[in-house]
Amino acid sequence: MRVKKRSLIALLALAVCVLPGYWLWLSLRPVEVIAVHDNGNHSYVLVRNFPQTDMGKINWWLKNKDTLKEKYNIPNPSSSGYFTVIFWNFGVGYKEEGKYDRLCFDDMKIRINCIEKDAVFSVDKSRNFGTTFTAYDGDNYRLGQNGDIIKVGSD
Repeated sequence: MRVKKRSLIALLALAVCVLPGYWLWLSLRPVEVIAVHDNGNHSYVLVRNFPQTDMGKINWWLKNKDTLKEKYNIPNPSSSGYFTVIFWNFGVGYKEEGKYDRLCFDDMKIRINCIEKDAVFSVDKSRNFGTTFTAYDGDNYRLGQNGDIIKVGSD
């Protein structure tokens, strides 16, 4: 009985150490921008290792938006100044259209030009709402006039 208790305590202690370590490792991996596609209305950014939390995603955007503009010319606002940038999980890579409901990129002139639809984050700038952030597995947020991030609810 005593051995079982000690084994259980050791197992729990191991889990308490391993799980936060794994979460820390996930959060410290650098975001990898694989490709950027533009269809005139939206910019699509294919990424790996995107932050897991809503605030991690927003903070990554705020920290890297100037670099994205310099390197990839995104966001690319319309003549009215508004834009949409959607970040997609790149997953295992490009695939053929084959399966229903894949996102395909017409700017690629090869058959293997689609990804599984797995949006992780988007940034929109519009007249009515200003800059808004959507975490597809979380909530929606708005950038306040003083730079504060304001939670506006879920989809």
